[in-house]
Amino acid sequence: MANDVKLPDQEPVLRVIPMPADTNAAGDIFGGWLMSQVDLSGSVKAARRARGRIATVAVNSFTFKKPVYVADLVSFYAEVVSVGTTSITVEVQVYAERGWRSSQPGDIVLVTEATLVYVAIDANGNKRVVPPER
Repeated sequence: MANDVKLPDQEPVLRVIPMPADTNAAGDIFGGWLMSQVDLSGSVKAARRARGRIATVAVNSFTFKKPVYVADLVSFYAEVVSVGTTSITVEVQVYAERGWRSSQPGDIVLVTEATLVYVAIDANGNKRVVPPER
């Protein structure tokens, strides 16, 4: 039975297929691998908004909703939700299209949601003001 979950109507920031080297002892994709990909995805939006270098300063929330498996097609969607003087908050949603190893290949499931905070930094690593939106 297919589910009714659909991918967001926007381009993903990142799309990747996890490999066997990315698994934990149980054979599922390691949570740390997924966290790293979420951070990369959020940083794309933050760096674009900051128009330059940024650094991750906080992970305000990170919820693993369902496991990710080898051969899933994992899509990362990110959106800037607030901008402070030097900080940028980004929400990331992660979906997996179940791969050939699944009992339901092609099903799409929401696997992770996260909120991360980045700070704009200069060439010396010091905080800088986020420029106005163009």
